[in-house]
Amino acid sequence: MERDGRLLHASSFGAAAGAYAEHRPDYAPAAVRWALEPAPGPRVLDLGAGTGKLTGTLVALGVNAVDAVDAVGAVDVVAVEPDPAMLTEMRRALPAVRALPGSAEAIPLPDASVDAVLAGNALHWFDMAVAGPEIARVLAPGGILAGLWNVMDDRVDWVAGLERVSGTAAVGPRDTLGHWRAATAALHLPKTGGVARFGSPEQAEFPHGHRRTADSLVATIATRAGVLVMPQQEREATLDRIGAFLASRPETTSGEFTLPMLTGVLRVRRL
Repeated sequence: MERDGRLLHASSFGAAAGAYAEHRPDYAPAAVRWALEPAPGPRVLDLGAGTGKLTGTLVALGVNAVDAVDAVGAVDVVAVEPDPAMLTEMRRALPAVRALPGSAEAIPLPDASVDAVLAGNALHWFDMAVAGPEIARVLAPGGILAGLWNVMDDRVDWVAGLERVSGTAAVGPRDTLGHWRAATAALHLPKTGGVARFGSPEQAEFPHGHRRTADSLVATIATRAGVLVMPQQEREATLDRIGAFLASRPETTSGEFTLPMLTGVLRVRRL
């Protein structure tokens, strides 16, 4: 995605902050544990934290989040988010969490001040030429950078059908299991001063269903950046098409159902 397009998409969420907080899923606890497993300590930064979906999972995990925490106490979480509306929603939902304005390209924390940097459905929005060195700066040696994405399991027939009907603007390559590994592996971390700051990436997926109705799934898809930036007429037509598809499927036509999902994780260690 060209830089201007990426910035347009990345800045689109604030207008839908309330809907994002209501409809977006949290993250599989097992995925968060795996992301943090090699972290050298309990200090965790949720970067590009949005309305606090990943932050809330971190808080809920408590002393069970990483082995290093067991002898120290609860995970020490700080959240950083650039959008004021998203930050307001996070502070409302998680008033006890330290939540700061800032971005991946300008993190308001001291050098080597965290043991892990996590980004939930956000790493692909970062300008890694700038954010890579900045993340390396705030990470302690041996610290972990991990991106997490909630992806739909398109091995399930009706989910694959939903992907086809929705179009790539509504359900992109990072949104389905069949594509997320290749899409996220392409997020290369740059060198700083010619020196590699991060080791080789590892990827894993963890089951994570999400209870939805047809209406709430349409509302969830409506919070995706590709939909938010559509002209109104195109957005309405896209969401109507998705709603009609869900109404036509026995799995989704009446009442609640479980949307088959996984949380995919890409993690690297700071050298």
